[in-house]
Formats: sequence, structure tokens, C-alpha cells
Amino acid sequence: MNRRDFLRSAGAVASLAFAKTPRLLAEGPTSESWRTFEVKTRVEILKSSGATRVWLPTALIGKTPFQKTLSNGFSAGGGMARIVESRADAIGIIAAEFPAGVKPVVTLTSRVATKNYAVDLSAPGKAPKANRAELEYFLRPTKLLPTDGIVKATATEITKGAKTDIEKARAIYEWIVDNTFRDPKTRGCGIGDIRFMLESRDLGGKCADLNALYVGLARAAGLPARDVYGVRTAKSDLGYKSLGASSENITKAQHCRAEVYIGGYGWVPVDPADVRKVVLEEPPGNRPLDDEMVKKARARLFGSWEMNWMAYNFAHDIVLPRSAGAPVGFLMYPQAETTDGRLDSLDPDRFQYEITSREIPATNG
Repeated sequence: MNRRDFLRSAGAVASLAFAKTPRLLAEGPTSESWRTFEVKTRVEILKSSGATRVWLPTALIGKTPFQKTLSNGFSAGGGMARIVESRADAIGIIAAEFPAGVKPVVTLTSRVATKNYAVDLSAPGKAPKANRAELEYFLRPTKLLPTDGIVKATATEITKGAKTDIEKARAIYEWIVDNTFRDPKTRGCGIGDIRFMLESRDLGGKCADLNALYVGLARAAGLPARDVYGVRTAKSDLGYKSLGASSENITKAQHCRAEVYIGGYGWVPVDPADVRKVVLEEPPGNRPLDDEMVKKARARLFGSWEMNWMAYNFAHDIVLPRSAGAPVGFLMYPQAETTDGRLDSLDPDRFQYEITSREIPATNG
């Protein structure tokens, strides 16, 4: 059944704070050691008008099996800045304000420790049970991730032969890989409007589209799921040129991943969008789905992440502190607002920022 026929049938709390050898992705568990990265973000508003506000996502608030955030330090010379946190979404936002006449410049330095993350899916383990309220939270619909209508119908069609939650989660993953495509013309990482994607039958986009589609379909199928927004911090050590940063300048290396909760296994990492990235971008490019490298990526990216990447948050429908504008669907890019309104964070003529990453070598003793 082709994609068109299938779709036709499917119908915040505030607080102040400063705080290798290449290997292909399907070859078993990766390094258990923690790596430390320092990620610096510098934002400068080139054409401000009146009072200016700037918002930056910090490294993920809290601790996960794949990341420990060590510090988030920030400054806003001539202005005022604070960190606003929401534990439910593990989000920290640097909220800076500058009076008229002051050049708006904000810097953020985050230090994180990351570890490659894999869940053994061969049998249920002894994963601790998640809090019921947490699971309900990650079943909710959001503006860009509705769980009714065509989203519900599509999820039901995809999972109709699945008997267990892990079979449902895998069926959605395989459907995303088979039916979507990475569109290089998409701005940034995409928008993530999954109802529009399904109704228009245009299943192209980038990570914030394709992995959002996974999350929305999983929630519609009754599986708690969440987008994990972040940025690539280093090259891949697992044999893939397309799945890592090409230099210390990671300004355009933002990447959204996803997790799905399965009883007995806990939060399981998935990334169908990166499978489609391997298809399109891994040299020589435009590889078929039956290509050996694509098959290895596909096998590995249901249940495993390489942590050459820093997580920001799980958040959707974010009200930016003291903003006069509308909520943002997700916070993976810096945002800014002047008296003229919200700036386009992908417009370098008015909104300039740079993100750099360096790995801090481990020390003995």
C-alpha cells in the first residue's frame, strides 16, 4: 500500500541561577563512559527597536540516563537576565531584557555530561515505574500535536495488528521511516504541524516534523511520548558523517529526537528522522531503504541514541516570559522581541547568534 492510499484509508517557576574507532549504529551497545561538553551560545540583536527581550533554551533541567546538566551560566551586559524553569518539561529559559539604547547581547554557557544510551528491548527489564502524572502529561494533545481526528485514525490503522505496547511503538516507528522523507528545503528543523502533514498528505520535513509525527501518533495510540529538543555537539563516532556536527561551530546543528514510554522498559529513545537523514545525506546521498548503512541506522535508532548531542527540553506551547507575542510551538532556537514584534530567529540580518561546542577531556584522579 503506498502512502497516498494508506492516508486515504486512515482518513513556569522562576529562579536565578549561574551556575575512537568508528562503528556502525547497529553493532551493539556503545561506550558506557560519560563525556563532558561545554556549549556556548551568544545572541546579538543587530537592529533593535525600543525595549528588547531575548530568550534562550538552557541545557535540560534535571538528570536523565543520557545527560547530566552540570551548569547553565549566563550574562546580559547592560540588561537584566534570569532563568525560568518548568520541571514538567525539564525546560530552562534564559529570559533577558534590555532597555532602549542598550545593545542587546546575551551569552549562555552550558556544561553537560552525556552518555550513549541504549535500552535492551529483547525482554522487559526492571525499569522503575514512571509517575502516573508524568505519563498522563506526555499523553496530552498540544496545538501542533493533536491526538484526535486524522491523527487518531492514522495511529489506529498503523497499530491495528499490534498486541503489545512495544509492538505499537515499533509499528509507528517503521511507518514513519517507510512513509516520510527528509525535505532539504524545509527552513530550520521544521514546524511540527502534524495534522497539516497528514491532511495534506505531504509527509516531508525535517526532525521537528518527522519526530513530532512519531510523538503525536504514539500519544494517539495511548503511548506516552515526548519530543526531546537539542543540538548536536560533536561528530559521530559510529560511522555516520550525516549524524554529527562537522565542526565546533554548531549554530545550525539543532536536532529534535523522541522518546516513548513502554512498561517494563521505561523511556525508550527513538529517532526515525535520523534514519531519513541517513537516506538523504549520508554520502553519496539518496540511499535506498535497503542500503546496508540505512538498515543499520534503522535497527539502531529504535532503542538507542549516540550522545554526541545535548538535550534542551521536552516542551511544547511555550509562553515566553513577559512576551507580548504568541506562544512558540517548541524552544530549540533563540527567540527575541522588540517593540516592533517577534523577530525571525532564522533571519541573520536582524537576529545574529552563534553556538559553539567543545569537548572537555576527562582527567584522571
